[in-house]
Amino acid sequence: MNVFVAVMQLLVAAAFVSIPLGRHRYGPAATASAEAELERQGVRPTILAENGMRFDAGGHETAVPVAVAAVMVALAGLNLYGGDLARPLTWVFQSIVLLGNCLILYSNLTAVKSVQAAFLRKGDPMLARVDVRALLKAAEDGFPAWTWILQNVRHVVVFGASILALAVPFAV
Repeated sequence: MNVFVAVMQLLVAAAFVSIPLGRHRYGPAATASAEAELERQGVRPTILAENGMRFDAGGHETAVPVAVAAVMVALAGLNLYGGDLARPLTWVFQSIVLLGNCLILYSNLTAVKSVQAAFLRKGDPMLARVDVRALLKAAEDGFPAWTWILQNVRHVVVFGASILALAVPFAV
């Protein structure tokens, strides 16, 4: 059963690594598309960079998914080794990954609202007038259509593999 759990954890690791890989490859095109949309709206395109909004794989957009993947690989190794800590650490970290993915999904679903709120908090009148929905749509269009399928597959893999890694050892 430990082999099954390890395979589930490796699937989660691969799913998390897919995020920065896609953003690294296509993020510059998404940024260019978003900046073109800002120009269309009469907003200076540099306002994104000035306010730390990115569509590439920089900063926490890489660090967090890679850290999650590293933890999942380490847990998979521990499960394959069969150490006494494998089960409790799997429960702790797999649960954190499951909850974290819920937050990612929530963030994806509420992106327009949260970006609008963040822009308003800045107190910059230029940011306040940005049509955030159009901005995010333009950025989305900068990524290939299949990346959104990958995003959904990634969620299914993370949720499914995490639930199985938590549940299967107790079903046996």
